[in-house]
Parts: sequence; structure tokens; C-alpha cells
Amino acid sequence: MRYLRQHLATHLVILIAVVAAVACSVGTQYGVKSLVDALSAGPSHGGGVWLAFILLMSLIAADNFLWRIASWTASFTFVRVTGDLRRDIFRHLTGHSPSYFSDRMPGMLTSRITATSNAVFTVENMFVWNVLPPCIATIAAIALIGTVSPYMALGLIVIAGGMVAAMFRLAAAGKPLHDDFADKAAVVDGEMIDVISNMPLVRAFCGIGHEHERFDATVNRELTARSRSLRYLEKLRLLHAAVTVLLTIALMAWAVTLWQKGEATTGDVVLVCTLGISILSATRDLAVALVDVTQHVARLTEAIATLLVPHELRDHPEAEPLVKSGAAIAFNNVTFGYPGSEKIFERFSLRLQPGQRVGLVGQSGGGKSTLFTLLQRFYDVDEGSVTVDGQDISMVTQLSLREAISVVPQDISLFHRSIRENIRYGRPNATDDEVLRAAIAARCDFIDSLPEGLDTMVGDRGVKMSGGQRQRIAIARAFLKDAPILLLDEATAALDSESEEAIREALSRLMRGRTVIAIAHRLATLRNFDRVVVLKGGKIIEDGSPERLMQGHGPYRELVTQEMSRLAQAAA
Repeated sequence: MRYLRQHLATHLVILIAVVAAVACSVGTQYGVKSLVDALSAGPSHGGGVWLAFILLMSLIAADNFLWRIASWTASFTFVRVTGDLRRDIFRHLTGHSPSYFSDRMPGMLTSRITATSNAVFTVENMFVWNVLPPCIATIAAIALIGTVSPYMALGLIVIAGGMVAAMFRLAAAGKPLHDDFADKAAVVDGEMIDVISNMPLVRAFCGIGHEHERFDATVNRELTARSRSLRYLEKLRLLHAAVTVLLTIALMAWAVTLWQKGEATTGDVVLVCTLGISILSATRDLAVALVDVTQHVARLTEAIATLLVPHELRDHPEAEPLVKSGAAIAFNNVTFGYPGSEKIFERFSLRLQPGQRVGLVGQSGGGKSTLFTLLQRFYDVDEGSVTVDGQDISMVTQLSLREAISVVPQDISLFHRSIRENIRYGRPNATDDEVLRAAIAARCDFIDSLPEGLDTMVGDRGVKMSGGQRQRIAIARAFLKDAPILLLDEATAALDSESEEAIREALSRLMRGRTVIAIAHRLATLRNFDRVVVLKGGKIIEDGSPERLMQGHGPYRELVTQEMSRLAQAAA
């Protein structure tokens, strides 16, 4: 209804034109009756014949032109509705937390946006062209039949009303079948996109045959569900066809009986016969449309149930933009566990001074990545608080919080766009000169050797770039964003040894004047950091400068010793 109100004027034009066109279409039957009665009166009533002829021709012309007006208006109105709908659903979808996306296949989500848009477009079209006209036509036809026999019209009202009610109840009873088909259809789309996006993995593990078999099974499940849905609809259509044929035969016999008794004219019999055929066609079209709409509404309902769930994370009603004043970070007695999992942190506390460079080390599962997640407020803490410059991040807007944070992840995410666009993602309003300076600062010297330079397309998820090149593009993006907080997740892990030192120099410049938290498995990257925090099981087991920790005999020194031993063995 909201989308109808947004385009109210054009929808009213469509509605009025369709109602008027159907009225004219049914009215032509009355025009035929008038012409037959005028002709039956003989040649002496030639004036009446021509008046009836003009009436009939006028109704036919109006019928055709009104349909064209409705169709022309609908050609852009319904398209705009689907565009508005897709934009709004996409905006809502992108507002979900990471947990929402981790539980669902991306292909299934994108297919559901398309399915929702297509279903709305189809339902709106079917309502205007296939549901509304037969309803109006049936009502108008019964009204005209009432001019011949009120009892005939009353009988039609009772039978037509009962049949429509029965069709609705029977259509609703088949909803589980239609819902099952909608779900299976969405799974097929999701499976296709999942396989296509992982083709290198499929080929590397000789999985093409397996994926073909898996996809065949998925398609077969969808085909079975669709067949069940369609067979149920055909049963409804068969029932409707039997009832309407019997009704039309009875109606015509009644009209002929009235004519024999002298209670109806020849034109009346023609009117009842043509209107009876019209009602048969109209209710048949209505039945077909209703059962088809049921399928599309099922797909629409299933898609909306998935896409339009409430956002897990929302800005507090009184949230204000983050005030940046030094980028001090504090985790205050934080307790947190992912949904359905054990607690990772129990009353965990950690404070970082503005401009401090802190490295997080420890075995997997210690909570290093979770600290990044909580700081960016991808999840809310169960207890305690996370603050930036003394401001609880749950009380500031998510947009302003993330504007204050730059991230260089280990698994680089790149769009299937140019290098320039991927770097500019750090600050969309940056000039070309600023993008170029960021690329130079990140030592993206490989760009000079590319035929199209910064305008080179990186491929799907950056597949055309090497790991080191993708990493440097991500560093350039962070340079361009120029945020006071910098999160590094093994930012040099994908670099070859030849370029690693150059990138370390670039990162050193990038870290200058910023509060930095770095997850590091290669401990050599932390040698110039102010502080190292060793995590284990969600607890801090060691904390201090790299030099001081190396002088002790704790876990950090043990990790460094193990790393040096591995490097020595590799060099040998």
C-alpha cells in the first residue's frame, strides 16, 4: 500500500480506465440487445437501428481506447514500483549484522530480492488485467441480467459468491505446496551462485561431476515441488470449469423458457446468452488468475520472510555521532559469546591510549578477531561496554563509528570494479590525485605495468590480482580513508618477501599518529610496536612492550622462539 500511495495518481488512472473499459465491454452486450430489438421491429424503425448501431460502436471504441490508456500508464507505473521495492529491500538487507549473512547463502539472498520484485510486478499486473476485470465484468453482467429477470440475477449472485468463496478457501488450502515450491526455487538459485563463485575450488578438487549431481538433485526437488503445486491448481480449475459450464447451460435454458412464455424479447435472450458466455469466460479467467496469484504470493511471502526480518543491530534512539578526540579505546568488563556458542570473554578489560600501537597474539580461538568485531560493533556485548574516547559505542551511530575505523584484513575483499574504484571506496568523494597519492603511499608500483593503470578491472573478488597486489590495494584504501583507528589483520601475510619490507615501511607511515590494533601471527611485524597483548581463552595472559616481554620467560618469548626456529629450519 505504501508503494501504491507513492504513485497514487497513476494507479488511479489505471484503475478508472480499467473499470470504465470493462463497463464498456459488458455494455456492448446491451448494445447488441438494443440493435437486435431495433432490427426485430422492422425497417420502419430505421432511426432506432442507427441509434443502437452508434451506441454499440461507441462502446466498442471506448473499450479499446480505455484499455490502451490503462496499459500505457501501467507500463511505467508498475516498473517504478518494482524499482522502489528493490532499492528499499537492498537498503534493508545491507543493514543486517554479519551473523545474518553468515547463516545464509549470498546467492539465495540476491535471488530472493529478484523474486520479490518479480512477484510484486506479476501480482500487480495480474490483479489489474486478470483479477479486477472479471470481477467487474461479472458484477456488471449480473446487473444487466437483472433487467431481464431479477430472480435470474439473484440466483447468479448466490452461486457466483459461493463459488468465489470456495475457490479462495481451496486456494488457501494449497498454500503449503506453493510455499514449498517457493523455498525449493530459491535454493536452486543459491546453489548455482555458490558453485559459480567457487569455481577455482571446484576445479582444484575435481568436483565438477559431484556438483552436477548435487545440482541435479536440487533441481529435481524443485521440479517435484512445482509439479505438486501446479497439479493442485489444475484440480481447482477443473472444478471451476465443471460448475461454470453447468451454470451457463442452465442460464441459457432459463432465458429461452422466458422467451417461450413471452416474458422476454429476442434481444433479451441474446443478451442473456452473450452475458452468460461472458460470465463463463470472466469467472474462468478469475479462477486461473487467483490460483496463479496464489503461487506468486507464496514466493513473495517466502522472500519477504527471509529478507525483511528486523535488524539485529540498530542505532539507539538517542544515538549521536562519535566525537573524535584522540581515539582512546577501552573494553570495560566485557562479557560476550556468539549466538549459540560458549562465552569467549568473561569480564574482559583492555585499555589503549591514543596513538598507541598494540599487537594481539596468541593461538586461534583466543578472541583476537572477536575484539575487532566488537570494536566495529558488528555484535553487541552481552555485558560491559566498549568505548572510544569515553563514548559507549552502543550509544553512537554505527556510521560515525565505522567512519573512525580503517581496516586492512587478511582476506581482502575487492569489488569487480577498477583499481581506482576499489581504492576510492575508502573515501568516495576523493579526487583522482588523492587516489593516486594513496596508491603511491601503499607502494602499488605494479599499477604502472598494467595497460589501463588505475582503471584496470580487478575481476570477481580481485581474482586478476595477486595476493600481494590485493593487499596493497587494501592498504591504499586505508590510506585514503585516513581514520584515527587502524585495525590490521595480518596485513603483510599475503606479501612475498621481496615486497614485504616496502609494505612495512608504508604501514609504518600509515600507523603514524593513529591508534593501531594488529592481529599478528608473524611476530616479526610487531617489533616496532608499543605494546603486545597475548590472549588465550579470552583472557590476557601477558601484556607489555615487545622488548620487555622478550626479556622474560613468558608465552610471548616462547612464541617468538618457536617462530625463529621454524624460519631457521625453512632457510636450511
